[in-house]
Formats: sequence, structure tokens, C-alpha cells
Amino acid sequence: MSGELLSYEPATGELLWRHAIGDADSEVAAARESWAEWAAKPVTFRIETLRRYANVVRARSDAFTDLIARETGKPLWEAKTEVDSVIAKVDISAGAFAERTGQRQLDSPMGSRMALRHKPHGVLAVLGPYNFPAHLPNGHIVPALIAGNAVVFKPSEKTPATGAFMVDCLHEAGVPQGCARLLIGGPAEGKALAGHDGIDGLLFTGSARTGIALNRQFADRPEKILALEMGGNNPIIVWDAPDLHAAAIVIIQSAFTTAGQRCTAARRLIVDEALYEPLTDELLKLTNRLIVGDPHADPQPFMGPVIDNEVADLLTESFLELMMRGGRPLRHMERPFDDRPFLTPGILDATEMKDRPDIELFGPILQVIRTSDFDEAIAEANNTRYGLSASLISQNPDLYNRFWANARAGIVNWNRPTNGASSAAPFGGVGWSGNHRPSAYYAADYCAYPVVSNEADQARASIAVGLREG
Repeated sequence: MSGELLSYEPATGELLWRHAIGDADSEVAAARESWAEWAAKPVTFRIETLRRYANVVRARSDAFTDLIARETGKPLWEAKTEVDSVIAKVDISAGAFAERTGQRQLDSPMGSRMALRHKPHGVLAVLGPYNFPAHLPNGHIVPALIAGNAVVFKPSEKTPATGAFMVDCLHEAGVPQGCARLLIGGPAEGKALAGHDGIDGLLFTGSARTGIALNRQFADRPEKILALEMGGNNPIIVWDAPDLHAAAIVIIQSAFTTAGQRCTAARRLIVDEALYEPLTDELLKLTNRLIVGDPHADPQPFMGPVIDNEVADLLTESFLELMMRGGRPLRHMERPFDDRPFLTPGILDATEMKDRPDIELFGPILQVIRTSDFDEAIAEANNTRYGLSASLISQNPDLYNRFWANARAGIVNWNRPTNGASSAAPFGGVGWSGNHRPSAYYAADYCAYPVVSNEADQARASIAVGLREG
């Protein structure tokens, strides 16, 4: 497809970057031609190359931070933590590869030996999201390259400049041009890449709707690996929590960091009815103090805009729809500028709402639900098709034990936010949040496949039963 893809700064509306739209066929062909030579290199060589990549990113950290802040609208402090995560991912992935996919010798009878080794799949497509346009695709790309795969990376059409910067860093570090390919484009290019016969698998981070479509598309292609990292309608429960100020801070961190544009963001606050009024009072006081502003503003804002005006319009309409369904606004979502996608956090009481929609509202909207029984609170937390993250704020360890045992989620936290997951641990969920291929530390599992070999230096064999006399 001909034409250009343009990227604009959400906070200012100014043009940031432009690039010609790419072609999936040519990018996959280049990767197919190059991956075998890369796979033949010792894993130590590949790891050292990726360590040079971490050093390149470190050396270009200020420019990378500024680019992420401009292209996503997130504050500089948050963009800096994303760059730090990109750098840290290399050593974490190297350790994970050794632990999860290392070579082993197993016991075997009659003087033979059993060997376990792992092979790369070949060419892996990576589709990245816009909320963490460097950190999340990097979490697929680095382990895939360490395992010996070539990668064709299509960044989100909303944050292509960040993806291009990252691939440039990979090439500068010595990753072969053919093994780290960049496909610039929109949904059409993403579909062409996902359906391409030349890829051996797809590593996806994004919405449940797109992930489910990909799952259907790959249903009759069992030879291709598919790893889906999708969203969540995540609950946070407050029960038996005397420090309501601390609880309110954890709730705000969970619901409104990155302007609510995290797959692990808390969408539903479930609270003991006895704590409802004092907790919401504290929550509203703190929320009213949050600075929403330009990523380069001084003082630094807590959150910037959402990604674009289309998303801001959709979220505004969604908040009104929740009100029409019976949600009682505790804090109205506001749009300070008609032409820019800044939104203030919106909070509403959804206890009496009819047919609460089980959807991921990817922005700063928090629904509050009152309950009078802890088992009812857990049931409400599990009242979703998703299952990514869940958190309990309570001083009672027995309640946490019950919560942990019964919460249906891949991440279950206690007195900590629902977000901020560590790359040194597996990251994934159940239900509509993924297809049981957790990423982060467990990404090594889907970037290589195990090969078991029964080996002997020479053939020795006999048939003891079932032969006629010769």
C-alpha cells in the first residue's frame, strides 16, 4: 500500500513524525532470508548483541524518553520509567532464557543419554500497543531475538515513531537488519502481517476484541505459535482497611496512572459498605488534587492526555452511557480542551446500575460498587469475562488468603496497586485476558520450542521376544 503514516503529539496536536507505509510481503521475505544465520550463532553471541542494544538505549535515553512522552502524551517521569524497563529487559530475558529454555542432560538407560534443547520458531511477528509503545513490544522482541528468531515488528499506528526508534537502536547494536524488521502501517498492514504464510508465529499485545479475532484466525494453523496479551476489567477491593488515605492512594495509582491506559488498571472499586463514605471522601479529595497536563509541564503532571481525540470522545460517551444505565457520578469526567484529548478522572457509583457492561474502558474511569459481605465482594470481583489483575486492600491476612484462593486472575496483589507488574515475573491472565501464554519472565516459553533427543554414540539394539528361530 502506498502513502504515509503520520504521528501527532496528543498534548499539542502538532505533527511529530511521518514515514512511508510499508509492505508485509517484503518485510517477511527479508526476515525469512536472514533468520537462519542469526539462529546459528551461539546464544552467548545473541545475548551480548542484545546487551549492546541495552547500552545503545541507555546512551540515547534522554531522546528516547522525550519521544515517548511526546508521542503518547504521558509525563516525562513515566516515559523515563518505560525507557528504564526497556534497558532492564535484556538481562531479565537472558536469565529467563537460561532458566526456562536451557540445555539439560537427562538420565537414560543402556548407556544412552537424553538431551533437552530448544529451537527458535523462525520468523515471529510482533504487534505492539500504543500505551507502552516501547516496553511492551520490547518484552516480546528481546526474548524472541535471544532465542534465535527473526522479528517483524508492526508498532501501533498511533505510536510508530517510538517503534522506529527502538528498531534503529537494535540495528545500531548489531542485530542484523534482516532479523529486526519494521513494518509501518495501520490495520490493513497488521492484518496482512498476521495472516502471512511466511511467519511462524504472532506475539500480540492489545485489545480483547482484536485478540479474539486473531485466535479465530489461527484456529486452523496449529503449526504457528500465538501468544495473546490482552486487557482486563480489573477489580480492587477495600475491606477492613483502617488507613483510608493510603488506600485512596493505591486506588488512584491503580485506576489513573497513564491516564487509565494500562491493561492492568483498576476499572472497578469494590468496597465494604461501612467504609464507602469515608473512603470515597478521601478518594475524591486526592483525585481533585491530581495534575492533568502536558508531559513537559512544570510541575510534572500525574497524568497526561489519552492517546487521541477519537479515544477521548469514546470515553466521554461511555461515561454518559454509564450514567444513563443508573451510574451515579461522584466525580464527573471533564474535557478541558475540545480539540485535545485531555480528560480528568471520572468516578461513579455503579452499585445500582442495571446490566453493568463487562468491557475494558481504556481510560480514567472508575466504577465503585458497594457490598456488605466479603464473599459477595469476591463474587463481584470475579464477575467478568476477563482475568488479568486483581488487588485487595486490607490489614487482615485471612481475608487475603481467601481472596488469593478465589480471585480469578493471573495477577493477585495485596495492599499494592493492580498495575506495575514486574518483568522479572510472569505476566498474563485468564479468560479474555490471554490464551495461557504469559509474557515477561515466561516469554522464553513461547519464543522457542523444546526438542528432546535420545542419543548414543553407536547403535546397540536387540529383539528379545517375538522372533521365529532362524
